[in-house]
Amino acid sequence: MPTLTRWYIKTALLYLAASLVVGVVLAGARLGAWPAAGAGLSPVYFHLFMVGWVSQLIFGVIYWLFPRHSRQQPRGRSELGWSVFGLLNAGLLLRAVAEPLNATSPRSMWGWLLVISAVLQWAAGLLFVIQTWPRVHGGPRRRSSKS
Repeated sequence: MPTLTRWYIKTALLYLAASLVVGVVLAGARLGAWPAAGAGLSPVYFHLFMVGWVSQLIFGVIYWLFPRHSRQQPRGRSELGWSVFGLLNAGLLLRAVAEPLNATSPRSMWGWLLVISAVLQWAAGLLFVIQTWPRVHGGPRRRSSKS
């Protein structure tokens, strides 16, 4: 298993645990146990779960198991893969911090941090597509002798 895949999967597991903790806090906030704790945590829960857990797990498995790019670089350029990992996580962590701050104290600075986090995640997604596309584009098909 490639090192980058291990990082994706381990990080995904950490985000799963974190999203479940945030889910418990949200449930407690709805019951009135922690009224102030719920502000801005719904989007954080969603992003930790969907981007942190689901997307990173998928990205890691795709990086590992999809068809080879070439013999020299079976998974494509590794520095591009690490860039995707870094951008995705930087954007996600920034969002997890800025979202509650923006909800409890709306200032333009917090809003801009959310924009930056979205741009980082968008860039990660775009680079992931650029890296993965050559591995799934299909290329020229060989004719089957059974046709």
